[in-house]
Amino acid sequence: MDIAFFGTKPYDKLWFEPLSKEYSCHIHFIEAKMNSDTVVLAEGSNAVCIFVNDYVTAEVAQRLSSMGIKLILLRCAGFNNVDLSATKELGITVLRVPSYSPAAVAEFSMAAILAVNRQLHRAYNRSRDFNMSINGLMGRDMNCKTAGVIGTGKIGQCMIDIFNGFHMKVLAYDVYPNENLDAVYVPLDELFEKSDFISLHCPLTKDTYHIINGNSIARMRPGVIISNTSRGSLIDSNALLDGLKEGKIGGVALDVYEEEEGIFYEDVSGKIIQDDVLSRLSTFPNVLITSHMGFFTREAMQAIAIETLENAFAYENGMKLINIVQ
Repeated sequence: MDIAFFGTKPYDKLWFEPLSKEYSCHIHFIEAKMNSDTVVLAEGSNAVCIFVNDYVTAEVAQRLSSMGIKLILLRCAGFNNVDLSATKELGITVLRVPSYSPAAVAEFSMAAILAVNRQLHRAYNRSRDFNMSINGLMGRDMNCKTAGVIGTGKIGQCMIDIFNGFHMKVLAYDVYPNENLDAVYVPLDELFEKSDFISLHCPLTKDTYHIINGNSIARMRPGVIISNTSRGSLIDSNALLDGLKEGKIGGVALDVYEEEEGIFYEDVSGKIIQDDVLSRLSTFPNVLITSHMGFFTREAMQAIAIETLENAFAYENGMKLINIVQ
């Protein structure tokens, strides 16, 4: 199988290139992201492999189909960047990697919450200048506080375990509750009202779009700390900004952002950032922004590469497609 691999970074080649030989695949690594302007680079391939900021619109899907490409390999769990109605109509199979290292993302989310709560990012910057004052860096005990986990799939389950390790009361919300978890399922409004810390681990759908908005923020406890390592559009960025300015939100850890395309995963340090909301968020001392790296561990990258190529192998050999999106 000849795979056009879009959005290539050096670490992608590190894991995919050696494994491609084992799966008898030829991978054409392309640095450009998949979109209507770059889809032409897939000409001559049997499949395309894309990541979170590559977009398969109806137009892109039509052009892939006209090239004879009937397979899209997502090297991630989410699929909100693919027009599934268009791919279904065109007979294009979409395969994803639903689980690579849930612990990696959950551990990162907790690290980010701890950093914001105890202001480690500010303390680090101070100490580099030998400013050893701790004035203004006071945090809160997490022990015996209430944590809210939105989305209790594999990552959310790991997050619940971590919160329980801190001896916290854990509230959970999911449209498909798992009663075997050591958490109390509650309605979403109750989770907002009672949680001191909120961690987002649900997929982006029409029902979860801006699940954190002005109304939900108004219901939250003063000083709440929010972590999002899932998808940026789960949070209304303008409402978040208002909540921070009003002092309602005590801190935010953002590993994702709803307008992250063209910024996250790139070095734009020498450019003028045109996104005024992101620029404003970065000025708050109680906001920690990272570049969609919650998944980024050795174990996760290896698992992503293996599962993606297993998906390609299964498709090519007419095997059962266990990771099919449609």
